[in-house]
Parts: sequence; structure tokens; C-alpha cells
Amino acid sequence: MDVLTNRTLFVFLLTAVGLIALPHSSHLPGPLVIFFFVMLIWRFIGIWYPRRLPGKILLYGLTFTGLALLYQQHLGWLGRDPGTSLFMTALSLKLMEVKRQRDIYLIAYLAFIVAASQFLYEQSMFMAVYIVFVCSVLLAAMVMINSRQANIKASLKKAMTILMQALPLTLIIFVFFPRVEAPRWLLFEDPNRAMTGLKDSMEPGSISDLGLSDELAFRVKFTGNIPPVASLYWRGPVFSYTDGKRWSQGRHQETGMKPSVPEFSGDVYRYTLLMEPQDKPWVYALDMPTGFSDELFQNADYQMLTRKAPDKRSEYQLTSSLYYNTGLLQEDEWVRNTQIPGAVSPKIRHLITALQSGTQLTEQLVGNIMRHFREEGFSYTLIPPLMETNPIETFLFETRTGFCSHYAAAFVYLMRAAKVPARVVTGYQGGTLNEVGGFLEIRQADAHAWAEVWIKGRGWVRFDPTAAVAPERIDQTSYFQQQFGDELAHLVPRRNLQGSFEWLKTTRELWRSLDYSWQRWVINYHSANQLKFLASLGISGLNKMIYWLIAGIVVFTAVLSGYLLRQRQKQKPKDKALQLYARFCKKMTARGLVIRAGEGPQDFAGRINLVFPELAGPVDRITGLFIRYRYGKAPTKEDLSLLKAAISELRIKKGCSAKAKSRFNF
Repeated sequence: MDVLTNRTLFVFLLTAVGLIALPHSSHLPGPLVIFFFVMLIWRFIGIWYPRRLPGKILLYGLTFTGLALLYQQHLGWLGRDPGTSLFMTALSLKLMEVKRQRDIYLIAYLAFIVAASQFLYEQSMFMAVYIVFVCSVLLAAMVMINSRQANIKASLKKAMTILMQALPLTLIIFVFFPRVEAPRWLLFEDPNRAMTGLKDSMEPGSISDLGLSDELAFRVKFTGNIPPVASLYWRGPVFSYTDGKRWSQGRHQETGMKPSVPEFSGDVYRYTLLMEPQDKPWVYALDMPTGFSDELFQNADYQMLTRKAPDKRSEYQLTSSLYYNTGLLQEDEWVRNTQIPGAVSPKIRHLITALQSGTQLTEQLVGNIMRHFREEGFSYTLIPPLMETNPIETFLFETRTGFCSHYAAAFVYLMRAAKVPARVVTGYQGGTLNEVGGFLEIRQADAHAWAEVWIKGRGWVRFDPTAAVAPERIDQTSYFQQQFGDELAHLVPRRNLQGSFEWLKTTRELWRSLDYSWQRWVINYHSANQLKFLASLGISGLNKMIYWLIAGIVVFTAVLSGYLLRQRQKQKPKDKALQLYARFCKKMTARGLVIRAGEGPQDFAGRINLVFPELAGPVDRITGLFIRYRYGKAPTKEDLSLLKAAISELRIKKGCSAKAKSRFNF
């Protein structure tokens, strides 16, 4: 088979290249993706119309165009996106220049690199399965080239066999090979890469941008019972400073102040939290954390932060208690959490006076504000109206409709206007239970804002004003159906599928459970987790790790080699012509003539004819039939039958031509 002219091979190879490049179309610049697939389609056309392929001058022009697009789209050469685009462009240009078999090898090698680069963008189990599949197709193309047979089915089978044979060795290396973390300065960071999630400031309505996002924020697996859904508040940034519209953390977070240690009571919940990559070092612990791993620490507002790189998926061990008392409030905390920009407007002052009427305890004032939200025509919506000026007053007296951030901001402002310390807390509320894997999925749609009020004798106490207006916020499905109808309810991650759709829910949860295990045990298998896992097996220290690695490789190589040798012996084809010729040689051995090592059939026949001239005719016939069947261009079964008959009919009398044999000293 001429690999350079075989259409089946080229169609197979180009299909594999197209499948490998396809996932990159979602994150690389559009002009570069279009350039690549135009070149790929052009090469497909060239399979049937070789004259349509570009000549040398046009190829130079295409190369210049590709390089210009690279520079124009990325304004540089280093980094994840520029590097991937460079390999994609080089691959597309190389497709147009295939003159030798080694060019096909180069295309395959570039395609393997492009396939591996996909893991720089997505590391899900689905993507891993997809990349293994397309690499199997590419490997099958390589098998087809080397075997010089255009048999797609046999090549795919051979490629899968090679991959299965390599799998055990891959597992051994994955488990035992020392994992070295690259220093951050060595990594090419992409400052323009966008990540969704909560921000370090809040304006009324800002969290509503995440309300329809199904993107995963983090996953939690509890050891033991899971707290009630209404208690699942995952603490994030705390905002104490406001300019009347925007809420932020304030300068006290920059001083490195440590929080006072709360007093905890009630049950303690232990859980493993798997954070998705983000652009902030925030870890959303269940409010309030009582213990956490060494790589975590708390700021002055009890928010958890990590010392790890936040743009990587990370796992943390934490414990939390739902009942706590944060204790006394320092003077600077009092000032910070009663701060209001400017003077309180007459409308708000009049409202506060009415709400404080007859109250002596802070809890009573909180109850009155909650009752005001519930009974005075306030409503909950994901599409609040714009409030450019005086957003608090506009919300309280005009629009009376908003998202959780509107209610939290207005509630805190009213408490501060009444000289009660209060602050806004953002994070996530609730979560979707995966019944198959037994873990919670918290998505961006679960982003939430609530309030904390300092109460004497109790410390900081959480209040959720949104619950006063929309208690169904806990059941997102019913709320979405009320707001948008069934046509948009499918966007809610906590949808409760019933009846005939139960199998779909189970299948979805099974897949997400597998992906959760994949992320924890494969993607998150970094150096620290490796040391913990090997220590549980009694393997501690770098030396033992290397010994086990070498031993595993040696044992696997020995077992695989023995298996392959045994299979080769079993699968060794039986040559019937050789078997028949061996019978012929055995007959001659019985009469004193043994074929010599390296002696060909014709030389052996000549020696036989000298000793037994009377057998010259039958021996020449046997030799001719054997050579024609085994080495001829068109052997037939009839030749094999004639050879078998000629050998069976050969008869050698005992003692014949003994004189001749003695004379020639055979």
C-alpha cells in the first residue's frame, strides 16, 4: 500500500485530526479556528483533487497569514492560548504539505500535542474519555500506515489493544511517580481569563447576574448526617463599608486582624470541600467553621481563605457548627459596622422611628423589619429595575422589588440607621444533593446575600431578609416556574424530576458522581494527596516511593513480555507447505541424508540426486511444488494437494545406491 496515495488512510487521518481540534473551537479565537478548519477542508478536497492543493508560493502566503493571525489575536507568543493556537496553526499548515511518509508522522505527533493541550482548558471525565477516543483513532491511523493495510476495523482493534496493554503501566506511574509542583513563576498565567463567581464588592442586583448560571462553584461531601437545607449557608466575603450604593470589605481586612474565637455548641459537622478554580482565594465554609486544614486561615470577619493557588481545583477538610457565639464587639468593629454615608434621609428616619416603636430588644426590631418586608408589598425577582441614584431609598419606597442583595443591603442599612451594628454577608445558600454519590453540588445559581446583626450576649447572628419575602427561595424550582414558566425552569439545577423522568435524574446524578470521584482522585492527585495515599499503604518517603515504582514497572514488564511471547507462539501461523516439506526431509533422514543448516531446497535436492539418482524425478517434482507454493506469486490449493500427494508417493528402498553414497561420502 502506498501511504501517500491511499485515500482511505488520508480520510481516516484527517477525520482524527478534525475530531482532536473540535473542542478547541470553544475557547480559541474565532479567526484561528476558521483558518484551521478551512485548511482541513481544503486538504480533504485534495484527496480527490491533488491539483487543487497549494503550490510553494501560495503555501508561503498561507504560512504568513497564519502567523499574522496568531500575533493579531494574542499579541504575543507565550502562554496557554498562544501556545495552543501555535500548534493548531502549525498542524493545519503541515496538512497542506505531505510529500513523504515522515510528513504523516509529523502530522500525527502535532495532533497528539493538540489533543493533550485540551486538558489545559478542561479536565472533566467526559473530556478525558473523548480525548482517549480520538487519540485511539489517531493511533489506528498510525497502525494503518505501518501495517500498509487499509483495514480500518483491524487497525482500530490493534490500537485499542495497544492502549489496554499500556494502561497498567500508566496506572503504576500515575500512583507512584513523584509529583513535583511547578513554581508559580514558571507557569504562564492568563490574566484575561474570565471566571464567574462572587466579587469583592456588591451593588444591589449584582448577585442576580449569577442567578441563572448552572456553573459549578464547589462540591461538599459530609461525613455522617447532612444539615437541613435551610441551614446550609456557605460563608464568603463580608461587607462592612458602603458609600450608599456599593458595599465592600473595608480596609480592616488589609491589616491581617485575626477574629475572636467563637464559642460553639450543638452538633459538629465534618466534611470535605472540593473547590472549583476561581480568581479569588476564598473557601466557602459552612457557617461557622470550627476547624480546618493547615492551608486555610480566617480573616477578621470569619471568612475562610486559602494559601493555595485559587485558579486550581483544591480539596479541603473542615468542620463546622451551626450554633455559635462570637462574643463581644470591639470599639472599632462597632464604628465600622454602624457606618452610614452622610445623613439618613427623612423618609428612612421616619420609617425607622415607626419600626422602633415599642421595641426594647434588637430581636424585636429585626422582627419588625422582616414583617415590613413581608406585609408591605415587597417582591422577589431576578430581573430588578435599575436604581442608579439612592438605591436603598428607591428600593424601600418606590420599586419594592429586588434580588437577595437588595434585601440584604436595605436590611443592614435600616439596622445601622437604628444604631445597631450590622453587615452584609455574601456566599452561597443550599445545594443539590447527589443521591448516588452522597455529596452536595453548589452552583453559581445558589449565590446569595444575607445579613448579620450583632446582638448583646449572642454576638453576630445571621438573619436572611430574603426569606421573609420569598421563603420559596430554598425551592428554586417553584420560584422559577412562578417567575418565568416551565420553559425556563429547566435551567434550575435543583429541578425535581418525577415519573418517567426519574431515570434521567438518576443517570445525571450517576454521571456527576463519577465526575466528582474523577476530580477528587485523579485530577486532584497532587503531591500532598499522593503522600497521604501512599502513607495509608505503608509507603513513606521518597526512596520507598521510587523503589515501589521501579518494582512495579519491572514486574509489569516481565508479565506483559511473557504474555506477548506466549500469545505469539499460540498465534504463530502453521505453514502447511513447511509441514509437508518437513515430512519429506524426515524420510530422507531415515535413509541417511540430513538437510544441513542454511541449505536451501534446491541445494538439498541436488545432493539427494547424487546419492539417489533413481529418485531425481520425484525429488525435483517435490522441490518445485514446494518452492512454487511457498514463494510463488500466485500459489493455489491445488499445488499444496499435489505436493502432499508427491511426498506420500515417495518410496526409498533400503540400501539403494549405497556405493554412490559411500563414494561421495555423504
